[in-house]
Amino acid sequence: MPAPLTFSTGDLVGVVIDRHPRLGVVRQESGRRITIQLQGEQRERSLPGRDLTLLGHDPLGAARSVASRPWAITDTTLPAWACRRELAAAWLLLQGGEDAIQLEDLLELLLTEPDPAGAGLLWLALHGAQDFFRLGRDGRLQVRGMADIRRLRHQRRRERLSLAARQRWLDALSSRDPDRLNDALHAPEAHSGQDLRLLQSWAASAEASLAPQLPEDLSRTLLAAGITISPVAIRRLLVELGHWDRHALRCMEGSAWLDGFSETQEAEAQRLCEAAGEEQPGDRERRDLCGLRCFTLDDPGTEEIDDAVGISTTPEGEELIWVHIADPARLIEPGSPLDREARRRATSLYLASGTIPMFPMALARGPFSLRQGLRCPAFSAAIRLGPEGALQSVQLMRSWIRPTYRLSYEEGQELLELAPPGDDDLLRLERLLDRHRQHRVTRGALLMEQNEGRLRSEEGRALVEVVEPSRARSLVAEAMILMGEAAAHAAIEERLCLPFRGQVPAELPPETELLALPAGPVRHCAIRRCLSRGVMAATPQAHFSLGLPAYVQATSPIRRYTDLVCHRQLQAGLAGAAAMDEAELRALLDDLDPPLRQASQIAREDQRHWQQVWFEQHARDRWSAVFLRWLRPQDGLGLVRLEEECLEVAAGCPAACQPGERLVLTVAEADSIADRLQLTASGL
Repeated sequence: MPAPLTFSTGDLVGVVIDRHPRLGVVRQESGRRITIQLQGEQRERSLPGRDLTLLGHDPLGAARSVASRPWAITDTTLPAWACRRELAAAWLLLQGGEDAIQLEDLLELLLTEPDPAGAGLLWLALHGAQDFFRLGRDGRLQVRGMADIRRLRHQRRRERLSLAARQRWLDALSSRDPDRLNDALHAPEAHSGQDLRLLQSWAASAEASLAPQLPEDLSRTLLAAGITISPVAIRRLLVELGHWDRHALRCMEGSAWLDGFSETQEAEAQRLCEAAGEEQPGDRERRDLCGLRCFTLDDPGTEEIDDAVGISTTPEGEELIWVHIADPARLIEPGSPLDREARRRATSLYLASGTIPMFPMALARGPFSLRQGLRCPAFSAAIRLGPEGALQSVQLMRSWIRPTYRLSYEEGQELLELAPPGDDDLLRLERLLDRHRQHRVTRGALLMEQNEGRLRSEEGRALVEVVEPSRARSLVAEAMILMGEAAAHAAIEERLCLPFRGQVPAELPPETELLALPAGPVRHCAIRRCLSRGVMAATPQAHFSLGLPAYVQATSPIRRYTDLVCHRQLQAGLAGAAAMDEAELRALLDDLDPPLRQASQIAREDQRHWQQVWFEQHARDRWSAVFLRWLRPQDGLGLVRLEEECLEVAAGCPAACQPGERLVLTVAEADSIADRLQLTASGL
């Protein structure tokens, strides 16, 4: 029956609130809003009259609640009235009749005796689990057809199955049983996949405030299973269930290195590999240096071989240092798909588990690399030093080379030590480069070679690899510094803009203070803390710790995009072609700065994580360490160096520790999943 325009005190009304039907009695009418007392509530509510359905009129206006007379509706009354069987019988009688009937008509059909509360109870029943009638806002009832009823029943069955599947998923999650959990994940109606993604978002969050909201039933399940709603606890749960990599780096999320190269990019790399044997623009102008002996020296597992060194003697008896750098610019055009991807990455990413390259490995270890015995395109420098080791002249050229030997650092060291007759090129090269190194020292260069511990991972375990200085490593390092100086020198002469690197002068501790410290890592630490970070700019600037008036990184164009840019600028100068001006280069460097910073952050977090894993693996061990310096003396936090492993770590240290003091290091807490590491150093 249509609701009247006015309500009176004591009237029985129905209202749907948050999809739940509720009964109430009118307490007061005030314009378009009606104050009602809902069943089961102490406080009154003021609701718009249009939302209410009048179900019964109290002639005395005395009813103060649904439980009062004449309604007398209580919790025990509700489930017993208008059962599904009675509604089904009424539906059979009304089939084929009018499309719509009034609520009071159905009430007369169901009741043989008048019942004041009947309309209210029937109204509730019609909002319940019945498929026979649809109650409209105007109070009229639509008699459903059989097809409509079948559809509703099918929908209700699906809802029951969905609820059952979801409960199985929540039970499996609560049990922490990986097999049950994986079975439950195959039921899409349980929304388990969505829940799992939400939990993984929590695991990846740095703090709870940054994580998405969890469904209420999922939160209840976690809490009932004793799992706090926190990123660390959820991360630990997912690791236990096999749905989170305990070594995943949160900072990798959304980075350029996360998803690898696309199929299109890999296909383009393969196309370039096939085209590498064909003539490319500028190949005819390359200088053929295949007759010159040259060497590559790298770690045994290195795949991207981007530099080679050699030495020759001019007819006048002068010695030339040759530095050859891989030339990916031969195949990678500016603005091409792989160039854009390399620019997006800006650098290869170095992790404990291995390298994520800037270019697809098919290219990086293929036609880009300087491979032994093969004719390889290169960008070469012939460098002449003065008597004191200063850079005297440099000639840059695009070239063809044929690397004579591929040596590991150990093999290079052996060749330097043995210096067999007729095979002394490396020894002669070492002497020249040592002269250049000593020249840099006279100009203030800082030499701080020492053993360095590197963390790497192997099948989920952390390993420490100690890299020791050697003559072969020093030779290559100095050759690369010399190449950077030579490229900067040539660019200044040709008035070319390059991504120059510099470092502002530092005020070092007095010499007497440094000499009072133990030589090696302790003294080096005192010096390093005074140095500022290197900077990159489009104009030349001095580099303090290298002792050079100008310097550029130019030796790893396969692994650093700025090195590739450097090559393109220099090659444009050689060819008389247009190069980027200062404004263009500065804009490019600004674009490269964010990914370069992100790569540094990821590499630091990766090393920190594997450091935590390593200390977890050795939680009961004790290590001999040396105190380097205070980090936060007010908190007793200092920097110490494990003597055998050559790792520098933060640790709680005894008060008044002095640099060089010997300590014993132990693990107080190591939890890589929670990203926590606490070490304690004590006196001997």
